[in-house]
Amino acid sequence: MILKKISFASILWIIVMVACACNTEQKSTANTHIKQEAQDLSKYKRAYFASGCFWCVEAIYESLKGVHEAVSGYAGGEKANPTYREVGSGETGHAEAVEVYYDPSIVSFETLVQVFYASQDPTTVGQNPDFGKQYRSIIFYQNDEEKKIAEKAKNALAASGQYDKPIVTEITALKKFYPAEEYHQNYEKLHPNEPYVENVSIPRLKAFQAKHPELLKDEALHK
Repeated sequence: MILKKISFASILWIIVMVACACNTEQKSTANTHIKQEAQDLSKYKRAYFASGCFWCVEAIYESLKGVHEAVSGYAGGEKANPTYREVGSGETGHAEAVEVYYDPSIVSFETLVQVFYASQDPTTVGQNPDFGKQYRSIIFYQNDEEKKIAEKAKNALAASGQYDKPIVTEITALKKFYPAEEYHQNYEKLHPNEPYVENVSIPRLKAFQAKHPELLKDEALHK
Protein backbone atom coordinates (compact mmCIF):
# COMPACT_ATOMS: atom_id res chain seq x y z
CA MET A 1 0.00 0.00 0.00
CA ILE A 2 2.84 2.39 0.85
CA LEU A 3 4.53 1.63 -2.47
CA LYS A 4 1.30 2.39 -4.28
CA LYS A 5 1.03 5.74 -2.51
CA ILE A 6 4.60 6.63 -3.39
CA SER A 7 4.07 5.70 -7.02
CA PHE A 8 0.90 7.75 -7.22
CA ALA A 9 2.58 10.76 -5.61
CA SER A 10 5.48 10.52 -8.04
CA ILE A 11 3.16 10.34 -11.01
CA LEU A 12 1.13 13.29 -9.75
CA TRP A 13 4.29 15.37 -9.32
CA ILE A 14 5.37 14.60 -12.89
CA ILE A 15 1.95 15.63 -14.19
CA VAL A 16 1.95 18.88 -12.22
CA MET A 17 5.48 19.90 -13.11
CA VAL A 18 5.44 18.75 -16.73
CA ALA A 19 7.21 21.30 -18.89
CA CYS A 20 5.62 23.80 -21.24
CA ALA A 21 6.66 21.25 -23.87
CA CYS A 22 3.86 18.89 -22.84
CA ASN A 23 1.96 17.37 -25.72
CA THR A 24 -0.72 20.02 -26.01
CA GLU A 25 -0.74 19.45 -29.76
CA GLN A 26 -3.31 16.76 -29.15
CA LYS A 27 -5.80 19.34 -27.88
CA SER A 28 -8.53 20.38 -30.26
CA THR A 29 -8.38 24.02 -31.25
CA ALA A 30 -12.17 23.95 -31.25
CA ASN A 31 -12.09 23.66 -27.46
CA THR A 32 -9.49 26.29 -26.67
CA HIS A 33 -11.37 29.51 -27.57
CA ILE A 34 -8.66 30.59 -29.99
CA LYS A 35 -7.20 34.10 -30.02
CA GLN A 36 -9.58 36.99 -30.38
CA GLU A 37 -11.06 37.75 -33.78
CA ALA A 38 -8.78 39.52 -36.24
CA GLN A 39 -8.11 43.04 -35.05
CA ASP A 40 -6.27 46.06 -36.40
CA LEU A 41 -2.97 46.25 -34.55
CA SER A 42 -1.22 48.52 -37.04
CA LYS A 43 -1.24 51.55 -34.74
CA TYR A 44 0.81 49.77 -32.08
CA LYS A 45 4.56 49.29 -31.86
CA ARG A 46 5.92 45.77 -31.51
CA ALA A 47 8.58 44.29 -29.26
CA TYR A 48 9.90 40.74 -29.00
CA PHE A 49 11.08 38.76 -25.98
CA ALA A 50 11.79 35.19 -24.92
CA SER A 51 12.20 33.93 -21.35
CA GLY A 52 10.96 30.41 -20.79
CA CYS A 53 7.48 29.11 -21.55
CA PHE A 54 5.65 31.54 -23.80
CA TRP A 55 2.37 30.93 -21.97
CA CYS A 56 3.91 32.63 -18.93
CA VAL A 57 5.56 35.48 -20.82
CA GLU A 58 2.43 36.29 -22.82
CA ALA A 59 0.34 36.56 -19.65
CA ILE A 60 2.89 38.82 -17.95
CA TYR A 61 2.99 41.32 -20.81
CA GLU A 62 -0.77 41.28 -21.32
CA SER A 63 -1.21 42.40 -17.70
CA LEU A 64 0.69 45.65 -18.34
CA LYS A 65 -0.81 49.08 -18.90
CA GLY A 66 -0.16 50.13 -22.48
CA VAL A 67 0.08 46.59 -23.87
CA HIS A 68 -2.83 45.84 -26.17
CA GLU A 69 -1.91 42.31 -27.19
CA ALA A 70 0.80 39.68 -26.85
CA VAL A 71 1.17 36.77 -29.25
CA SER A 72 2.99 33.54 -28.47
CA GLY A 73 5.35 32.30 -31.16
CA TYR A 74 8.86 31.32 -32.17
CA ALA A 75 11.98 33.34 -33.01
CA GLY A 76 15.76 33.11 -33.01
CA GLY A 77 16.22 30.12 -35.29
CA GLU A 78 16.68 29.42 -38.97
CA LYS A 79 13.85 27.03 -39.85
CA ALA A 80 10.88 28.65 -41.57
CA ASN A 81 7.41 28.08 -40.15
CA PRO A 82 8.47 25.81 -37.30
CA THR A 83 5.92 23.77 -35.38
CA TYR A 84 5.64 23.49 -31.61
CA ARG A 85 6.95 19.94 -31.72
CA GLU A 86 9.95 20.96 -33.85
CA VAL A 87 10.86 23.87 -31.59
CA GLY A 88 10.39 21.67 -28.54
CA SER A 89 13.03 19.27 -29.88
CA GLY A 90 15.61 22.05 -29.45
CA GLU A 91 16.93 21.41 -32.95
CA THR A 92 15.49 24.40 -34.86
CA GLY A 93 17.41 27.09 -32.96
CA HIS A 94 14.15 28.88 -32.18
CA ALA A 95 13.04 29.91 -28.71
CA GLU A 96 9.49 30.23 -27.48
CA ALA A 97 8.93 33.99 -27.79
CA VAL A 98 6.23 36.64 -27.60
CA GLU A 99 5.32 39.51 -29.89
CA VAL A 100 4.14 42.44 -27.76
CA TYR A 101 1.87 45.12 -29.24
CA TYR A 102 2.15 48.26 -27.15
CA ASP A 103 1.29 51.95 -27.07
CA PRO A 104 4.57 53.88 -26.59
CA SER A 105 2.64 56.86 -25.22
CA ILE A 106 1.72 54.68 -22.23
CA VAL A 107 4.57 52.20 -21.84
CA SER A 108 8.08 52.52 -23.24
CA PHE A 109 10.34 49.87 -24.73
CA GLU A 110 12.70 50.54 -21.83
CA THR A 111 9.93 49.60 -19.37
CA LEU A 112 9.15 46.46 -21.36
CA VAL A 113 12.82 45.48 -20.99
CA GLN A 114 12.66 46.13 -17.26
CA VAL A 115 9.60 43.87 -17.06
CA PHE A 116 11.49 41.24 -19.03
CA TYR A 117 14.24 41.08 -16.40
CA ALA A 118 11.91 41.47 -13.41
CA SER A 119 9.88 38.41 -14.40
CA GLN A 120 12.61 35.78 -14.77
CA ASP A 121 16.00 34.50 -13.65
CA PRO A 122 18.29 35.76 -16.44
CA THR A 123 21.21 33.60 -15.29
CA THR A 124 19.73 30.30 -16.49
CA VAL A 125 19.08 28.88 -19.96
CA GLY A 126 15.38 28.50 -19.33
CA GLN A 127 13.03 29.08 -16.42
CA ASN A 128 12.23 26.38 -13.89
CA PRO A 129 10.99 23.78 -14.74
CA ASP A 130 11.66 24.47 -18.46
CA PHE A 131 15.32 24.36 -19.47
CA GLY A 132 17.01 24.15 -22.86
CA LYS A 133 17.68 26.23 -25.96
CA GLN A 134 14.00 26.63 -26.77
CA TYR A 135 13.48 28.37 -23.42
CA ARG A 136 16.51 30.64 -23.38
CA SER A 137 16.40 34.31 -22.41
CA ILE A 138 16.50 36.70 -25.39
CA ILE A 139 15.73 40.32 -26.19
CA PHE A 140 15.15 40.67 -29.93
CA TYR A 141 15.91 44.20 -31.13
CA GLN A 142 14.63 45.79 -34.33
CA ASN A 143 16.84 48.87 -34.51
CA ASP A 144 19.91 50.46 -32.95
CA GLU A 145 17.89 52.30 -30.29
CA GLU A 146 16.34 49.09 -29.01
CA LYS A 147 19.75 47.41 -29.05
CA LYS A 148 21.27 50.21 -26.94
CA ILE A 149 18.41 50.07 -24.42
CA ALA A 150 18.68 46.29 -24.14
CA GLU A 151 22.47 46.34 -23.69
CA LYS A 152 22.32 49.16 -21.15
CA ALA A 153 19.76 47.27 -19.05
CA LYS A 154 21.78 44.04 -19.21
CA ASN A 155 25.02 45.80 -18.22
CA ALA A 156 23.31 47.62 -15.36
CA LEU A 157 21.85 44.38 -14.03
CA ALA A 158 25.20 42.62 -14.29
CA ALA A 159 26.88 45.45 -12.35
CA SER A 160 24.17 45.60 -9.69
CA GLY A 161 25.34 42.52 -7.81
CA GLN A 162 21.78 41.16 -7.76
CA TYR A 163 22.98 37.84 -9.14
CA ASP A 164 26.02 35.74 -8.26
CA LYS A 165 26.10 34.17 -11.73
CA PRO A 166 26.54 35.84 -15.15
CA ILE A 167 23.54 37.19 -17.04
CA VAL A 168 23.03 34.82 -19.97
CA THR A 169 20.35 36.83 -21.78
CA GLU A 170 21.03 37.06 -25.51
CA ILE A 171 20.55 40.38 -27.28
CA THR A 172 20.07 39.68 -30.95
CA ALA A 173 18.51 41.21 -34.04
CA LEU A 174 15.05 39.94 -34.87
CA LYS A 175 15.06 38.03 -38.14
CA LYS A 176 11.57 36.60 -38.21
CA PHE A 177 8.79 35.92 -35.73
CA TYR A 178 6.45 33.01 -36.37
CA PRO A 179 3.14 33.01 -34.45
CA ALA A 180 2.54 29.75 -32.62
CA GLU A 181 -0.40 27.47 -33.26
CA GLU A 182 -3.77 28.98 -32.28
CA TYR A 183 -4.27 26.74 -29.26
CA HIS A 184 -1.24 28.33 -27.56
CA GLN A 185 -2.70 31.83 -27.65
CA ASN A 186 -4.08 33.12 -24.33
CA TYR A 187 -3.30 29.68 -22.96
CA GLU A 188 -2.82 30.71 -19.33
CA LYS A 189 -6.00 32.76 -19.28
CA LEU A 190 -8.08 29.99 -20.86
CA HIS A 191 -6.66 27.07 -18.88
CA PRO A 192 -6.22 28.36 -15.31
CA ASN A 193 -6.87 24.95 -13.76
CA GLU A 194 -4.36 22.99 -15.84
CA PRO A 195 -1.63 21.66 -13.49
CA TYR A 196 1.28 23.38 -15.26
CA VAL A 197 -0.57 26.68 -15.48
CA GLU A 198 -1.79 26.49 -11.89
CA ASN A 199 1.59 25.53 -10.42
CA VAL A 200 4.09 27.29 -12.70
CA SER A 201 2.58 29.95 -14.95
CA ILE A 202 0.24 31.67 -12.50
CA PRO A 203 2.76 31.80 -9.61
CA ARG A 204 5.32 33.34 -11.97
CA LEU A 205 2.76 35.93 -13.10
CA LYS A 206 1.71 36.72 -9.52
CA ALA A 207 5.33 37.04 -8.37
CA PHE A 208 6.00 39.66 -11.03
CA GLN A 209 2.75 41.53 -10.36
CA ALA A 210 3.52 41.70 -6.64
CA LYS A 211 6.83 43.43 -7.42
CA HIS A 212 5.43 45.99 -9.86
CA PRO A 213 1.74 46.75 -9.20
CA GLU A 214 2.25 50.27 -10.58
CA LEU A 215 2.66 48.82 -14.09
CA LEU A 216 -0.52 46.77 -14.13
CA LYS A 217 -3.87 47.31 -15.81
CA ASP A 218 -6.76 47.86 -13.41
CA GLU A 219 -8.25 44.43 -14.15
CA ALA A 220 -4.92 42.76 -13.32
CA LEU A 221 -4.68 44.69 -10.04
CA HIS A 222 -8.06 43.47 -8.84
CA LYS A 223 -7.72 39.78 -9.65
